[in-house]
Amino acid sequence: MESKATTFKPSTIETIDMAIFDLINDQFDLHTNTNSGFKKVPVLWVSPERAFNSKEKDIRDSVGKLKLPLISLERSSIAKDPSFKGGFQANIFPDKTGARGYKKHQRLISRRISQKTTRKFASVESDKVSGQENYPTDNKKIVYEEVYAPIPVWVNASYTVRLKAEYQQQMNDLMTPFISRTGNINVLLAEYDGHRYEVFIESDFAQTNNVANLGEEERSFETNITLKVLGYFLGEGLNEEAPATVVKETIVEVKIIRERSIVGDTKPWENDDDGFRDF
Repeated sequence: MESKATTFKPSTIETIDMAIFDLINDQFDLHTNTNSGFKKVPVLWVSPERAFNSKEKDIRDSVGKLKLPLISLERSSIAKDPSFKGGFQANIFPDKTGARGYKKHQRLISRRISQKTTRKFASVESDKVSGQENYPTDNKKIVYEEVYAPIPVWVNASYTVRLKAEYQQQMNDLMTPFISRTGNINVLLAEYDGHRYEVFIESDFAQTNNVANLGEEERSFETNITLKVLGYFLGEGLNEEAPATVVKETIVEVKIIRERSIVGDTKPWENDDDGFRDF
């Protein structure tokens, strides 16, 4: 039996965060008219340190004030919902014992004939029957290649997208893609590192403008959009080695080799050896 493992990047909290950030920054790729022309609206993740964020020259003016329009992204909540189980509707315990066991939550996802290994057994059988390697025989030693993959742990995550602008027209330009891009449904896909997650856009766009306030503060338009993400985890991040898809070949033949005596043993390549020496 031959076993090998192919590692791939795990799905963690950071993976889901990056998928949502790329969704807003790259796929939506929002632009609007500003005082300096038609430009892309920068997207900020709200978690950086304030000392670092305050020194960003691209989003702040000479006095350190944020340049609008601006989009900020924040993960507001994450939950392991028992009612959302994906394709597995119950807890499946991994088989960690025996020659076919594996220490992680691995499940069989595909099975196919291993052409290379099966051909070797067929050639040996042909040679025994006819003395030819390619002579047709009834080979019963069929080797299957089985692929095992980790069981995903499903989670629900919520993200808040905040749109900030100085003018009503800028806010209209930023809001329209979130309403119309998905058509009459509110679902789309976010991808990162080979993983794909379903994203649902909440229908209620909460607006917190200060236009009605007649005070002396600078007016601003702000809209909060909530994204609900159906994600999954693979592995335990830094506390566990990266998940792997394990490829195993089924066992078709078991051979038990008898140990030979060292003192007084005959030569196995001689014709009169007659197999193994009796003890």
